Amino acid sequence: MIDPVTLAVINGRLEQIADEMDATLFRSAFNPIIAEAHDASHGLYDAGTGATLIQGKSGLPVFVGAMSFAVKLVIDKAAMDGDLGPGDTYIFNDPYEGGTHLSDFKLVRPFYRNGAIFCFLASVGHWHDVGGNVPGNYNPVATESFQEGMLIPPVKLIEGGTFRQDIVDILQANSRLPGSLYGDLNGQINALDLGEQRLQDLLNEYGDEQVKAALTELQNRAAQLMRSNILELPDGTFVCDDWLDNDGIVDEPLKIALDLTIRNDRMTLDFSRTSLACAGPVNISRSTAVASIYVALKHVFTDVPANAGVLEPIDIVIPKNTLLSVGAPKPVGGYTETILRIIDVVFGAIAQAAPERSNGCAYGTINALSLAGHRRNGKRWVMFSFFGGGHGGHPEGDGLNHGNAPISTATIPPAEILEAAYPMFFRSWALRADSGGPGRHRGGLGALYEIELLEEDADVFLFGERGRFAPQGIAGGNAGALNRFQYEQPDGLHEPPMKSKMVGIKINRGQHLRLETPGGGGYGAARERDPAAVAEDVRLGYVTTGAAKTDYSVVVDNDGQLDTKATEALRVSGGT
Repeated sequence: MIDPVTLAVINGRLEQIADEMDATLFRSAFNPIIAEAHDASHGLYDAGTGATLIQGKSGLPVFVGAMSFAVKLVIDKAAMDGDLGPGDTYIFNDPYEGGTHLSDFKLVRPFYRNGAIFCFLASVGHWHDVGGNVPGNYNPVATESFQEGMLIPPVKLIEGGTFRQDIVDILQANSRLPGSLYGDLNGQINALDLGEQRLQDLLNEYGDEQVKAALTELQNRAAQLMRSNILELPDGTFVCDDWLDNDGIVDEPLKIALDLTIRNDRMTLDFSRTSLACAGPVNISRSTAVASIYVALKHVFTDVPANAGVLEPIDIVIPKNTLLSVGAPKPVGGYTETILRIIDVVFGAIAQAAPERSNGCAYGTINALSLAGHRRNGKRWVMFSFFGGGHGGHPEGDGLNHGNAPISTATIPPAEILEAAYPMFFRSWALRADSGGPGRHRGGLGALYEIELLEEDADVFLFGERGRFAPQGIAGGNAGALNRFQYEQPDGLHEPPMKSKMVGIKINRGQHLRLETPGGGGYGAARERDPAAVAEDVRLGYVTTGAAKTDYSVVVDNDGQLDTKATEALRVSGGT
């Protein structure tokens, strides 16, 4: 039995290893999606099962859940080939077994001690461009994965310590930005090298057996804490449905449906009522779905250590014919939109059982926007980025304004970085008034972005969501604002026919794009919000005087001064 102090110290050291790996890649990556937005992750994984042992705190949590499947894929591949050895490193981006989508390249390396594998180290990062029909790879009209980019199965990038340049040559030949790819790849390799060094130091200091005992105890404690948390919830079945706008091909909504059943210290999440697999790229693999469930549960049960023990008391039902469990070559490029909806329905179902543990839905789309063209010197440029929105109101306060999606701890690339890297100019980068869902605790605000093109012309691609189904509030809270995208043409501003997805947009120098992102859902009834807080929202520009009156039954003048008597009269009358 390992003592608590030693356990805490080893746990901290292990987490620090993963954190340093994150930092190494963030500081050395070439593309802003990794370097600025931190769209990457690192961790340690079980030698036999691939289960998550330790994750970094700065990378994307959804990667940590998905990477256990990716590591298991390497374990099975190595067992079949019978040639795994020290100095090997695998590279691949298989989204069906390893999770997520083709832009996310995984590197997996066995870590040997005394001739045996102690664990696996893994790195995953979102590369800027990996081929396919659309620069940046978020192709909203893809009907098969071949239109989304190159698919690389697990292959040895480093074999017995020897770097295979031929593999890199193939990768670079399939990218519009081979230099960016090469820089990101070497950053990931360096992160693995550092992880090996730090882990060797830890094992030399504490011994292999003591560190193994700590890893086992941490996983057992996570499972025990999850069971204890579930026991505190009422038994029963709690239902929550939400919708995707469409799949980019057929303009019909797609349902994400959850029946969450709690029995004693176990929880079953059944997605059987979810829509069938679709033609467009909002399908996801089962491994990706499980990873998003892991992230949602960690949001709800924050005291549970982040490792495979989180899912030990959880049963997950996902039929193979739904859009949450597809195989090749179904398109999966827009996986981010679908897993955000999974998180939303988990929040919604938990809110029915224990609203004090949940929160309103976040804005629910990364709004993957890509602009691409050629500079005057003929050099290709590709701008790909994602954009923020409001988080849901929660039991302790208002939702976060202009945050990133709850699948990650990533940041939104700053305007200055994007403007320095690409021929574009932000006319506006501001909070969007009245976008947060009204509630006792208001949903966080979305954002308003206006992007002007500075180069001669560009092609524009958008992959978003929440254009038709707003982020829902809970416990009586109201929904946040819908997503809205517009693009300028000679005859004025236009909107995509499918609201949130479109290819084939062409703009010229001086024309602009306008993106208004959703706010988060509210928590609790809007009339329960303190009128003084509503007045402060008006003063800050978060809520207009009209919305204060109609949504909150609070009368505030244009200077943000609360009219107490008029407010009381309005609330007594029940009118607006």
